[in-house]
Amino acid sequence: MRACLHTGKLAFLAILVSGGIVLQILACALFDNWWPMLTVIMYVLLPMPLLFFAGSDTSSLLSESDSSWVNATKFLTGASAIGSIAIPAILKHAGVIGWGALAMELSSFFIFVLAIMCYIRIGGDDDYSVL
Repeated sequence: MRACLHTGKLAFLAILVSGGIVLQILACALFDNWWPMLTVIMYVLLPMPLLFFAGSDTSSLLSESDSSWVNATKFLTGASAIGSIAIPAILKHAGVIGWGALAMELSSFFIFVLAIMCYIRIGGDDDYSVL
């Protein structure tokens, strides 16, 4: 029974990530404008500070810390997250993309954030922790 629950949680995460990817691609393909794919750069850069600087002590990321490495990790992750929202907003402001592409880009971002939050919750409970 426990293995079935693990499989269901992993399937839910896979569906969330797949939905985010589909929205990302649809934001570009439906409006025949591939500029919104610039946010993929930020999606790739987003977990890098966590992987390089946090190490195996991920509990310090959710609490106050005196470590300069943990503070640098929080800053770089936050800057990447803001960049994921700012790039589509700047493209819309410049008139490069339309409202539909902006809405799909932002919904894709929030689906990815939801998937990351679910992964952190699952990683704390089970043996799926990578960090």
